[in-house]
This record gives sequence, structure tokens and C-alpha cells, in this order.
Amino acid sequence: MRARHLLPTVAAALLVLIGAAGCSASAPTASAPACPTAVRVVGPSMEDLQRAVDAAAPGDALRLADTTYSGRLVISASGSVAAPIVLCGSPQARIDGGDSTTGYALHVDSASHWRISGFAVTGASKGIVADAASDIVFDRLVVEDIGEEGIHLRAGTTDSTVSNSTVRRTGTVTPEYGEGLYVGSAESNWCRYTACEPDRSDRNRLIGNTVSDTTAEAIDIKEGSSDGVVDANTLTLSATAVVDSAVDVKGNDWRVVDNRVTSTGIGIQVQQVSDGWGQRALIEGNTIDAAADAYAIDVVGAARTQGAVIRCDNRTAGGAAVRASLACTP
Repeated sequence: MRARHLLPTVAAALLVLIGAAGCSASAPTASAPACPTAVRVVGPSMEDLQRAVDAAAPGDALRLADTTYSGRLVISASGSVAAPIVLCGSPQARIDGGDSTTGYALHVDSASHWRISGFAVTGASKGIVADAASDIVFDRLVVEDIGEEGIHLRAGTTDSTVSNSTVRRTGTVTPEYGEGLYVGSAESNWCRYTACEPDRSDRNRLIGNTVSDTTAEAIDIKEGSSDGVVDANTLTLSATAVVDSAVDVKGNDWRVVDNRVTSTGIGIQVQQVSDGWGQRALIEGNTIDAAADAYAIDVVGAARTQGAVIRCDNRTAGGAAVRASLACTP
């Protein structure tokens, strides 16, 4: 991994998470606590948790108890730039929506400046959805056994980060909607989510995550979104997937760098599905193992004339040059 590509780096993202919570500004480690020292434990019911979240003010820190919160959580209060709100927990804490056919287990709805970390989310149609949100950090979460997509940044959600998280077993009810990490929304849904304008879910970062057993793309970047980063993730497309690529980029100016991609089809695909989108993707430094009869990197149709750059340092796990549909650039 080349540190110059991490904007922010995984370490920097964690410093934002931990430093904003009032902890030491020293470099974080894999064993750093998910929660700050000064924190209020909430529990044990979903009603308790929802009340605490509704009443949260800038600078507050809430910790989930080591239990299962049965039900759906909605976050609508906001922190501030200087004092984000922390919601954290251990791996033994879990939000369970209870029904994989409907609803969102955790919904960040028109809120800003949250640091959400450490716990598990399961049992809903969509695991985590952020709508019209900004400056949200989702870190060290486990999202699993979800009917459709795992984590979705949507409806103009900007300047947010999903980092160091595990997303697995998505699409258990509706396989074609079983993306692991999803940014933006399809043009066909813009009138539903963004008043018929492009869903400008911009400047979002997907960093250091592990995504597996998804029935749709491990990462799907929709038209309308721009200036994001997909960096240092480990992505595996399931043999049972109903899509043809592990990563699908349809937005503008996205950087896909230093990822480890294993696919039963195409590794990374760049498409133009709407005029003005699918432009200037940068694909660099990835390790990609794709199907023998598929491109590791496929820039499709009209997107081939939209400024995509494939660097020559994309390789297979064995170190060989990858097969791509465009010539690489040193």
C-alpha cells in the first residue's frame, strides 16, 4: 500500500474518530479501544438507546451495552465540527432489526458529525443507511446477514467515511440489491431521493474494509457521485453473485487504489450509464484476481473515452500484469 494515496489514511481517519472523542492523539493501533473513556453506557433496550440518541448533543459519547438491541435505530440529531457525537460499542453489542425483508437497522437521517464504531448490525432489509448526512465516520463495524445492501451512503450524503469494517452475507432476500458498500443512487431513483437531481453523494471514502459473500457488487459507486476514494479494501465477489463485477464505478473522479479484489467475474468495472458520468476514474495499485475469461479491469463502452486511467501497477496476486480493456499508463 502506498501511503500517498490515502486521503485520508486509515490512521488519519481513526485519529479523527478517536481524537474527536477526547482520547489521546497518538497514532491508533489495531487494539485501540472503540470507545472513549468518558462515555455513558446506554441500555439495555432499543427504547433506551433511541431516547439517548434523540437527546444527544455535540460532544456527547454514548456506549452500547454488551447486549442485543432489538429494533431499528434512527439518528437525526447532529454534533458539530468541533464536537462530534460518539456512538460506540464492543463486538458483543448488536443492533438487530429483526426482519431481513424490510426497513433499515440503523438510519442516519439528515444528521451530521457522528463517530459510529465498534458494534454489529444485522437483521434488516438494509443494514446501515445514511441519507442527507455529512461528516459521518462508520468505523470497525460488523454488518452481516442483511436482506439487501450492507452500508449505503445516499441522498446527498457527503464527506463521510466507512473504514475498517466487515460487511458480509448481504442480499439474502433480494440478491440483485445485495451490495456490500453502496454510494449514491441510480438515476432511476433520483426523483425519489434528490428531487430529480443527481444524487451528489460526494467526497466519501471507503477505506480498509473487508467485504465478502455479497450477492451484488462488493462496492457500487453510482452515477451522480464524485470525488470519492476506494482504498485498501479486501473485496471478494461470491460465486453466487448475480452481477458481473466486484467493484462498479459509475460516478466521476473516483480513485480506486491499493485494494485486494477477488472476483468470479470482472474485478473492477467503469461504466457510463448516464450522460456526464463515469468520467476520470483512476485505477491504481490494486491486486486483482478475476475469472480467467474476464477482464480484471473493464472500462465499458462510452466510458473508454471519458478519461479513465489504468496504471500499470495493477497486478494479480502472483505479480503478473492484469488483463484490462484499456492500455495501462505507467
